[in-house]
Amino acid sequence: MATYLFIGILGALVLAVIYVIATYNKLVAYRVESENAWSQIDVQLKRRHDLIPNLVETVKGIMKFEQETLTKVMEARGRAMGGGNFSDKLKAEGEISGLLGRLMAVWENYPDLKSNRNALALQEELTTTENRIAYSRGHYNDVVTNFNTMIQIFPSNVIAQIFSFGKKDFFEIPAAEKAAPKVQL
Repeated sequence: MATYLFIGILGALVLAVIYVIATYNKLVAYRVESENAWSQIDVQLKRRHDLIPNLVETVKGIMKFEQETLTKVMEARGRAMGGGNFSDKLKAEGEISGLLGRLMAVWENYPDLKSNRNALALQEELTTTENRIAYSRGHYNDVVTNFNTMIQIFPSNVIAQIFSFGKKDFFEIPAAEKAAPKVQL
């Protein structure tokens, strides 16, 4: 009888150890996947950072009434490229996305821009980059959702806490930048 009890306890212990190992490995996999997803976004953000000065230089003489927006874009770019923590960079990148969206929406009000080849090429390049960022952001947020869910649900939250897995931030556009820009024709 004692042998069966010992085998039962040993079996339960082995299952618990297997569960801990499997959960730990899954948490590590989500963390690594989220880091990889962020690096994919980072590549596109670098591309956008390189395009912004060219865009601003091309349109600043034509878009005289949008100087404030152009200035805000450059300031947000500086914050995103500068030092700071991950959360601050995410916020600055979200701000850039909103400001560029607003800038592209008012683009139509400027016939000189629509006929300028350099401006059109930059607009196309920036639009493509923004689409890539949006796709990559969606993938990143999906992975972060899975990771954050796993570190919050029982019993994996116990393992996450033991091994110090912390919650990850989503890549979101700030609420103020989500509003559709008003275009006057």
